[in-house]
Amino acid sequence: MPADIPAPTAPTPPEAQAPHPRFAVGVLAFCGVVVAVMQTIVVPLLPHIPELTGATPAAASWLVTVTLLTGAVFTPVLGRVGDMYGKRRVLVASLGVLVVGSVLCGISSHIGVLITGRALQGAAIAVVPLGISILRDELPPERVLSAVALMSSTLGIGAAVGLPIAALVVENFDWHTMFWVSGVIGVIDIVLVLVFVPESPLRSRGRFDALGALGLSGALVCLLLAVTQGGDWGWTSGRTVGLLVAAVVVALVWGAYELRVATPMVDLRISARPAVLLTNVAALLIGFAFYANSLVTAQMVQEPKATGYGLGASLVVSGLCLLPGGVSMVALSPVSARISAKYGPKVSLALAAGIIAAGYGVRYFTSHSLWLIIAGATVVASGTAIAYSALPALVMRGVPVSETGAANGLNTLMRSIGQAFCSATVAAVLANLTFRVGGRTAPTLHAYQLVFVIAAGAALLALLVTLMLRGRRPAGAGTVEEKRTAPVTPTGGARPAGIQEGA
Repeated sequence: MPADIPAPTAPTPPEAQAPHPRFAVGVLAFCGVVVAVMQTIVVPLLPHIPELTGATPAAASWLVTVTLLTGAVFTPVLGRVGDMYGKRRVLVASLGVLVVGSVLCGISSHIGVLITGRALQGAAIAVVPLGISILRDELPPERVLSAVALMSSTLGIGAAVGLPIAALVVENFDWHTMFWVSGVIGVIDIVLVLVFVPESPLRSRGRFDALGALGLSGALVCLLLAVTQGGDWGWTSGRTVGLLVAAVVVALVWGAYELRVATPMVDLRISARPAVLLTNVAALLIGFAFYANSLVTAQMVQEPKATGYGLGASLVVSGLCLLPGGVSMVALSPVSARISAKYGPKVSLALAAGIIAAGYGVRYFTSHSLWLIIAGATVVASGTAIAYSALPALVMRGVPVSETGAANGLNTLMRSIGQAFCSATVAAVLANLTFRVGGRTAPTLHAYQLVFVIAAGAALLALLVTLMLRGRRPAGAGTVEEKRTAPVTPTGGARPAGIQEGA
C-alpha cells in the first residue's frame, strides 16, 4: 500500500461511540428518582380519595397496594428480559409504561382507571435494577461502585422527596396535576435515555422462561395480597390463609420447575449461594427497617397536640420532615461506595444496619421535638443510603455478568417484600394500640415507640445476617471487552472476572 494512502481503520464499536459515562450515570439516576417518587406521591392524597372519586376507603387503598404488586411482579421479570433482549430497550419500555399510567391517572377521577394507571406506574420500578445493570456493563471498574451506589439509593431518595412534593401539590393545585407532571417528566426521561445511555452489548443466551415468570408472579401476588390485605380481611380469615397457602404451594412447584429448566427465570442454584441468599435476606430486613421511617414520621407529627405527643403539623410540614433524609442519601451514596471500595460492601452494609438501629434509638426517645424527630429520621435515611448502595455490590460479586439484571431485580423485589411486611406490621400496631382523645381515636405514643423497636430489631437482624457473609476483597466489574471474553457458564452467562464459581 502506498505510504501516502492512510491504512483503513476498523469501525468504532458501539460502546466506544457512547456519550461520556457521566451523562449516563446522571440520566439513569434521574430516572430512578422519578420512578421512586411515583411510588409515594399518592400517600398524602389517600385520605381525600373517597370524597374526590366517590370510592370507598378500601378501594382507595388499592392505589398503593397495586403499585406494590405490579412492581414486585415486573421487577425480576423485566430484569431478566433486559438481560436477554437489551437493558436500555426494556428500560425505555418501562418508562413508556410509566407515562401511560400517569396519563390515565391525569385524565380520570374514576377509581378503576386510577388503579389501572397506578398499576402501570408500579411496573416501572424495574428501571432501577435495569439501570444498575447498564452501569455495570458500561463503566470502567473504578467507577462502577460509586455509580451503582447512587442508582440504588434513588429508591430511598425518591421516597423521601415524593411525600413533600405530593403534599405541596395536594394543598395548592388540582390533584391531577402531579400525574400530568410525572407524565411529562417520564417523556423527558425517555428522550434523555435515548440520547445519553448506550445499549449494553451483553446478552444472556437461551429462551425466555415464560412459565417461570408466570409461576413467580403467581406466588408473589398471593403472598403480597395476603400481607397487604390481611389486616382488613382478618389474619385468620379464609381468604388470607388461603392466599398464604397458595403462595407456598405455587412457590414450591415453581422452584422445582426452575431447577429443571436450561435457562430459568431465576437461577436458583446461583440464588442459593450464601453470598447471594444472605444478601437478599438482608435486603428484605433493610427494606422493612427503612419503610417504617417513611410510614410513621408524617403521621406522627400530624397527630393533634391533645394526644400529648403530637405536634399538629400540617401536611406539607410533615412531608418536609423526610426531605433532609433524602438530601443525606444523595450525599452519602458516594461515601458508601468509597467504604465498599476500601473495605468491601460487607463492611458498608454492616455499618448501615447499625446506623439504622441507632436512628430508631433516637426516634424512641425524641418524640416530642420536631427537630429531634427530623434528626432521627435523617439518621435512619443515612443508614439506608449506605445499605442501598452496598446491596447491589454484594449481589454483583456473586452472580455472572449475564445475570445482573435478574439478580438485581430479585434483590429489589426483596426490599419491596420487606416494605410490604413493614406496612402490614405498622398498620396492625397503630390500629391495636389506641386511645380516645378529642372525640377521635388515635394511636398511643407507645404504639409509635413499639414500631421503632420493631424496625430497630429488623436492622439488627440485618446486621447479624451481614456478619454471616464471608469477608472478601471487593471485586469490581470488568470492562466491556473483558466481559465479552469471560468464560461462559452452563446456562449461557458470562462469569465476571474476579468471581469464582461457588462464591
